[in-house]
Amino acid sequence: MPARKLYFESIRVGDELPALAKAPVDRVQLSRYAGASGDYNPVHVDELYAKSVGMPSVYAPGMLVMGMLGQLISDWARGGQLRRYNVRFIKMVWPGDTVVCKGRVSDRHGSGGRYFVEIDLWAENQKGELVMKGGSQIQLFYSLEDENRQRSGQSPIVVEVPRESLV
Repeated sequence: MPARKLYFESIRVGDELPALAKAPVDRVQLSRYAGASGDYNPVHVDELYAKSVGMPSVYAPGMLVMGMLGQLISDWARGGQLRRYNVRFIKMVWPGDTVVCKGRVSDRHGSGGRYFVEIDLWAENQKGELVMKGGSQIQLFYSLEDENRQRSGQSPIVVEVPRESLV
């Protein structure tokens, strides 16, 4: 059975994405991330170096946390197309910190057969402190019928959806 997809018709402004809690960050993860990304900045993997530049310890690269937040949005937007993703780094993540990624639908709109949702995203540590904030835009099919029509070469279902927003 194929994975369930997400369609524009079922999304409402204010809907919250299921929170994604990650395992505590550890030094093994930092080393693996360095190897996978090619980012061997010693402040992330060398304890002595990190202390020599005034840090209490090594700390997680911001892009590691950005990847965690990206996992939240990709898990949620099943079948959608990521059109925009941006973040702002707020606070450092240290070994032992648990990151919880969260999101909320802040805007939805559609015209001409193209349908978009805007998502406010943020990540918190185990103390509830904001460590990252961002947003994304996802393009979705309006419905299963719309997806089937477009995949068979027909024109999309056109429903004019005025912009709805949390603001």
